[in-house]
Amino acid sequence: MKNVELSIPDMQSAHCQSRVNGAIKDIDGIKVEKLEAGKLSVSVENDEVKEELVEAIEKAGYKVGGDDSGKASSCSTGCCG
Repeated sequence: MKNVELSIPDMQSAHCQSRVNGAIKDIDGIKVEKLEAGKLSVSVENDEVKEELVEAIEKAGYKVGGDDSGKASSCSTGCCG
């Protein structure tokens, strides 16, 4: 297992964290280590699982990574503004 930390800037509220957790909970090959405002730490079996993880988060409406610090939230779910 490989430890990965993802930046999810728009995942700030408990509601957003719950949405992300729901989007990734059924992916085989990951173990959530820590889920907090703006960050997700997981252990993944391989790079393919990491790609699946990122796709699931993006499909839920959140941008993974990026360098949009200082800009307004672009959260497509409308919960974190």
